[in-house]
This record gives sequence, structure tokens and C-alpha cells, in this order.
Amino acid sequence: MGSDTSEQRSYHVPLSAAAETGLKVVVVGGFGVGKTSLVRSVSEIRPLNTEELMTQAGVGVDEPRGLAAKTATTVAFDFGRISLTEHMVLYLFGAPGQERFWFLWDRLFSGTLGAVVLVDTRRLDDCWYAIDRLEHHGTPFVVAVNRFDDDTSHHPLDAIRLALALPAHVPMVDCDARDRSSGLGVLTTLVDHLYELARAQEATP
Repeated sequence: MGSDTSEQRSYHVPLSAAAETGLKVVVVGGFGVGKTSLVRSVSEIRPLNTEELMTQAGVGVDEPRGLAAKTATTVAFDFGRISLTEHMVLYLFGAPGQERFWFLWDRLFSGTLGAVVLVDTRRLDDCWYAIDRLEHHGTPFVVAVNRFDDDTSHHPLDAIRLALALPAHVPMVDCDARDRSSGLGVLTTLVDHLYELARAQEATP
């Protein structure tokens, strides 16, 4: 897999003076699924991260099963930006995955155009809450399966969709959250999905 991470790119993209429309997208999912990596990889500015080192105080509170290499965790949210046109900007918010920070999600969802649910097939049950909250808020979303290097399960998307009881109209794609082009592909899928929903709504009498 590629790894076009933020450390390999420079961030010198000023916000256009003509920018007048801001669109908000939230990236959600379980603890350690790759939300920070996705925001970091696609943002045109140096992303705002609220990561803190994991300590012994988190033992029994934040469950890092299957995440032996994880040493830091988001404690508020991540923020990044992508200029779609000279007049339109996409703002990305990465939500914290730990249960103790779920109370922040409802506020992050306020004014959200759509969302990306990141999924780790090794911890599939961790994404249930994200999907439930998005459906509760009526927020359109797509599901992106973050394929980790050490995940040898190779579950096909159809099997994952079945396991999540995900409706056929919700797009699902594979991705590598560390790779810029892959992350942009996920966001393009979301924008296309939102466009199709808007067209369907306009066509409804």
C-alpha cells in the first residue's frame, strides 16, 4: 500500500479570498480505525490534530485490542481543509473513536453535509455506533473499509455489507487512509452520493 502521508507533503495553500461556501464533512468510526490518518492525508493545510500519548491511565478505558502499534489517540477532533473550487471549500472533521468521547459526536454532526464511516474488519463491531448515530441524525454517509497491512482476512465488500446489514443504496469502498489519492477517492464517492440524493429529492413530486 502507498503512504503519501502529511509528513511527505508541504502545506502552503492559502484560503482563496473568493471562498464563500463552506461544506462540512465528518469522518467517524471506531478507536484506531484511521480517521486521523485520513484527514491528515487529504488536507491541503497542516491539519489540526488533538492527539495525546496513550498512558497507563487509559488501560481498561480505551481498548486497543489488535492495535499494538498505536501510541497516541485523538481526544477532541481532527480538522483539515480541501478547496473544491475558488468559491467552495470542504472542511473535514475527524471524530474521536473512544466511547468516552461519543458525547462530542452530536455537536460535530450539526450542520454536516455528509459523513465517512471508516471500518476496520478486525474490529467490525466498533463502527455500529457511528452508523446508528448517522442514521438517527438523517446524515447521508458512505462506508470506507480501511485495509491494514496486517489484516489477512481479505473479507470482500459484499460480505462486510451483509455483516453490517448495510442498505444497498449506501456506497461502500476500499481505501488506504494513509494514501492521499485513496482518501480523495473516498470523498469523491461521498460527494457523488450526495449529488445523487439531491437529484432524487428534486425529482420527487
